[in-house]
Amino acid sequence: MSKLSPPNPRMVQRVAELLANADRVLFITGAGISADSGLPTYRGVSGLYEKTDTDDGIPIEFALSGHMFQERPEVTWKHIIQIADAANGAEPNRGHEVIALLEQDVDVFTLTQNVDGLHRAAGSSTVIEIHGDVHYIDCTKCDHTTTVENYDWVDRENLPPTCPECDAVVRPRVVLFNEMLPGGELKALRDELEQGFDLVFSIGTTSVFPYIAGPVVMASQLGIPSVEINPTETEVSDVVSLRFESGAADTLNAIYEAYLALK
Repeated sequence: MSKLSPPNPRMVQRVAELLANADRVLFITGAGISADSGLPTYRGVSGLYEKTDTDDGIPIEFALSGHMFQERPEVTWKHIIQIADAANGAEPNRGHEVIALLEQDVDVFTLTQNVDGLHRAAGSSTVIEIHGDVHYIDCTKCDHTTTVENYDWVDRENLPPTCPECDAVVRPRVVLFNEMLPGGELKALRDELEQGFDLVFSIGTTSVFPYIAGPVVMASQLGIPSVEINPTETEVSDVVSLRFESGAADTLNAIYEAYLALK
């Protein structure tokens, strides 16, 4: 778990009480929740890249863009592999587990920017992976699709990998920079927001995208309690009801234990 300062006990108790009285809870998560699984909180797709420019001298936002994939898919694939390798072997941590466990008692909905698949691996069933999941590989031409545990199958000397059925380029099911968000996931998010929530969590995300910050801002406007767990200030730090400057796994575990004591 995190080596950051422990969460404030009084705040933990307050959030546990809010949770105990909630019927519907929204968790919004970013790269920070996977930090305790050993994944770096980088800048690229879902945060998984640390440098402004790549080793090729290309800005990461361009290397991992839809335009680059169309023009030079081998460049995009090179950096997709780096992201996938960072997630290789990662297991859900206590933060993921707590969110999944809460589904047994509360109507929980999770919106994640992460492409690591760890929420579902922990047992969460109501998850919108708004940026996709690196474990799904789709052909760009035919209907071929497959699921992979890692990217060891990729011949890194001969990029990009191609479809075994039609020989077209394949790609992971992730949203690259300058690509549209998946319509089905956006509709599911809108439907859930229309039903409303009694409590909103923002965990490990800088909330720079409007579809990530929006539900937190909306909660503030409607007087719905909101909780942020992030060691650094973000775009929503000024609007949340309660803010923890501590690690996600430690904080969620403390809240869950306090919640169980109230049951």
